[in-house]
Amino acid sequence: MRLWIIFASLLVLPLSAYADLRQYVASLEESQWRLSGNNPVMCRLEHDIPSYGKAVFTSRAGKDHNLDFTLDMWVKPDQVTQAKLVSMAPAWRPGVVSKDITELTYQKYFSGEVPRNAAWSMLAELESGMQPTFYYADWYNEANKIAVGLSAVNFRRQYSEFKACLSSLLPYSFEDIALTVLTYESGGTELTRYSKSQIARVQEYLAYDKNVDLVLIDAYTDSYGGRSANMRVSEQRADSVKDFFVASGIGQSRIHTMGHGEKRHVASNQTIDERSRNRRVVIRISKPL
Repeated sequence: MRLWIIFASLLVLPLSAYADLRQYVASLEESQWRLSGNNPVMCRLEHDIPSYGKAVFTSRAGKDHNLDFTLDMWVKPDQVTQAKLVSMAPAWRPGVVSKDITELTYQKYFSGEVPRNAAWSMLAELESGMQPTFYYADWYNEANKIAVGLSAVNFRRQYSEFKACLSSLLPYSFEDIALTVLTYESGGTELTRYSKSQIARVQEYLAYDKNVDLVLIDAYTDSYGGRSANMRVSEQRADSVKDFFVASGIGQSRIHTMGHGEKRHVASNQTIDERSRNRRVVIRISKPL
């Protein structure tokens, strides 16, 4: 409670009025925003904070309208620290009232993160010329107060490009296609109609996400026909999926295939539906953590 009382008193006047408050914010000349990611898989907007670190807004492909914010500090917190995020008017806009955005907890040894709704609020405040500012006590000495601000100077143009990037994000995420099961018509290498749409999604994602380092393709058959013939069919199915990806520009070195024939059934072979489940190709995708 005592810490919040101190914060409240600090917010009454501009930051420049407090010589004992350690401030980190880009000057007019230093303030720059840039898109470090701009593709249908990931959009990233960054802002350097001199002598402190950088602010990073990130949105990734997926069903949800997601947005992450990270205050990437050069020196991570040495203990759990309470912080307050406030929208402040810059020094050249005196008299504009500040407003609270959210309260935060910085975890030990981690950069500061902000919830999704608060991150969207930060962008809205920056677009209106305000300066989202983090207040907290120095984890080495609670008597020392720190303010870290995001400058709105040169923000709007890059933000327009960031929003354009958001509009082009794929409507599915890495997790949605990391494990994909394709099924086949009886005999041969013809995918079912649904599986054709599934493999197209995987191909589209792989074309943009260069962080994917391994694509494993395992093919299986039902138990109709001879074992050796089924093994050949499974290998042909695995190779046809690989060829589809390679033709789309995916590097061969990232793709590994294996045909298993009629081994490892996931259903019996007594009915048409059960056999169709066994005629499958499993695509597993991985990338570094």
